[in-house]
Amino acid sequence: MSLPPKTLCLWGLPGSGLFSGILSHHLAGCPSGSAGEGSQIPDQDTKTTVGTEDTCESKVSMKPQDSCQDMRPKLFHSIKFFVLCHSMLQLAQLMISGYLKSSISTVEKRFGLSSQTSGLLAAFNEVGNTALIVFVSYFGSRVHRPHMIGYGAVLVALAGLLMALPHFISEPYRYDNSRPDTPQDFKASLCLPTTVVPASALSNHSCSSHTEVKHLTMVGIMFTAQTLLGIGGVPIQPFGISYIDDFAHHSNSPLYLGILFAVTMMGPGMAYGLGSLMLRLYVDIDRMPEGGISLTSKDPRWVGAWWLGFLIAAGLVALAAIPYFFFPRELPKEKHELHFRRKVLAGAASPVSTDEEPSSEQEPSKKKDGLAQISPDLTVVQFIKVFPRVLLRTLRHPIFLLVVLSQVCMSSMVAGMGTFLPKVLERQFSITASFANLLLGCLTIPLAIMGIVVGGILVKRLHLSPMHCSVLCLLGMLLCLLLSLPLFFIGCSTHQIAGITLTQPGPGFFPGCAEPCSCQSDDFNPVCDTSAHVEYITPCHAGCTGRIVQETLGKSQVFYTNCSCVAGDGLVSAGSCDSACSHLVLPFILLVSLGSAVASVTHTPSFMLILRGVKKEDKTLAVGMQFMLLRVLAWMPSPVIHGSAIDTTCVHWALNCGRRAVCRYYDHDLLRNRFIGLQFFFKTGSLMCFTLVLAILRQQNKEAETKATVSSSGLQQQLLTSGPEKKPKDSRV
Repeated sequence: MSLPPKTLCLWGLPGSGLFSGILSHHLAGCPSGSAGEGSQIPDQDTKTTVGTEDTCESKVSMKPQDSCQDMRPKLFHSIKFFVLCHSMLQLAQLMISGYLKSSISTVEKRFGLSSQTSGLLAAFNEVGNTALIVFVSYFGSRVHRPHMIGYGAVLVALAGLLMALPHFISEPYRYDNSRPDTPQDFKASLCLPTTVVPASALSNHSCSSHTEVKHLTMVGIMFTAQTLLGIGGVPIQPFGISYIDDFAHHSNSPLYLGILFAVTMMGPGMAYGLGSLMLRLYVDIDRMPEGGISLTSKDPRWVGAWWLGFLIAAGLVALAAIPYFFFPRELPKEKHELHFRRKVLAGAASPVSTDEEPSSEQEPSKKKDGLAQISPDLTVVQFIKVFPRVLLRTLRHPIFLLVVLSQVCMSSMVAGMGTFLPKVLERQFSITASFANLLLGCLTIPLAIMGIVVGGILVKRLHLSPMHCSVLCLLGMLLCLLLSLPLFFIGCSTHQIAGITLTQPGPGFFPGCAEPCSCQSDDFNPVCDTSAHVEYITPCHAGCTGRIVQETLGKSQVFYTNCSCVAGDGLVSAGSCDSACSHLVLPFILLVSLGSAVASVTHTPSFMLILRGVKKEDKTLAVGMQFMLLRVLAWMPSPVIHGSAIDTTCVHWALNCGRRAVCRYYDHDLLRNRFIGLQFFFKTGSLMCFTLVLAILRQQNKEAETKATVSSSGLQQQLLTSGPEKKPKDSRV
């Protein structure tokens, strides 16, 4: 690790995006009990423990002691092995919680969901987590923490299996409206006389009450799984952080936590990478129909194996949970500082907050005022009563409130982007879901992580004061805002779609050409007239009566013939029309990634502003409140808000039993402007909050300088006036 230990502690904590259970113990093991608070001063308990261990070690050679022998490093008595296990567990946990976002558009197509519903599904794991995370501070010191982490991980693995369950209990995916007893895509959607295929036959079959109930059951299972996923994740991070902080050497704890969060933050990138691999496989790869399928991954009806990623991630979580049932309730305190840690500390001082460093004797008395320290002595009812009072006291700090509001805006931006940016890329540039996930996992997320690291280095190396931290945050958000402006103009307009975007017949189009055909209104099998670059919803709407398959370079390509609505030879190709500006996807994602990296630079400085904006005894609770507010105000509502905005741009909905299901076509310009506009709105809100923070800090500095000047001049005047009178008094004394 190249980062200084305190910097690691600072950028690591908020990077998890979780309410880290800071209420339960010290703030993520940061030095001196508060994150980023100067250099460490061991308290009396630490000194006593170290002294006991040294004494025990010195006596080993003279007299064997069983208690000393029990403290010898073993595999499950080593804090280093616990850090390794916990890093793997949190990595797998973020993979399983982030995998749904990588396959959100696929789940929409498979189960006929709107973007608003899928956004609610993506945010639902925050509900169970937020409802229970507050009580971690109450039960933190009363339970077997490794076992609780293991139980939570098992619940997360079960939730992952439950997310994949709808695939196994539902019927095979049918990408057209053919009957179960007929081959898919064979004579489906062709222009046939009404006497051959009754218009109501397929609709009656697909709209039975049993089908509707089964659909609601599938959706209900996924919502339940997301809730259990959030509940299972409650004890994992808070108990793991406090366990490491309690039993690691006080100088090694920040480094261990930095390593933990560095590994953990790779989880979302791996989730998108896993989604990219799984969505290349057909959804029913385990039960392929006879004769195979004629779809390719570029077909808009293609549904990838979304469920397979959940099984893989759940298996990884289950494997990572096994070691926790062998760790003891308490580990022997780590005795030695790591050698390279000692060298780093010897050459680097921490002047960021030396003027605020409390002594070890004063610290316990100050900590008693905080909720985290008195919670073990409270009952559950007393804990619930005291919690709102301390919360209101924390929210009265203007710097804390403004910085948290800015982080709410940033988190809302990240939550909306992480959930729906792959879908926007699919629609805007006509790329596959697999390629969209690959772009996010390999470019956007690594650059965002790099931005957080750079922000931590700047705070540490430049010894930034709160004023300079606010300036850095302001410049970062301003640059992020400027990088997002070109995104409004990089994209593709919606191509011509007969009957939807192209309603007035022009040259080469024939009105009423499909009237003799019995076309189903809810059918979807797009074809493209490449000569006119016009897309039809089905071959039936193009008036096609024949179908041929051509083998080219080992790949089969489907064409429909005798199309009465198409000029020339009446030939159309299966699938949507290719985008004319798909080459713009790389400039678009590059600007998005650079903006994310610049915004991530503000992460550590904004966290420092929170630590410097509240009282010392409230720092632990303030960070806990920060993560809770981020969940309630950002991570829960933002996917729903973005999903609702995307739904307003739909121009053609698929109908399922009379209700709106998945959107078939969007207005691409409107989709891009509203999605980027919503992101722009949140970035502007964050910029305004940082501007107010800078104004308040400047005003406070001016008042402090004025007060210091007045006090110094007053002291000098008092010395001049009282000087002659002090001599008689001194002589009398």
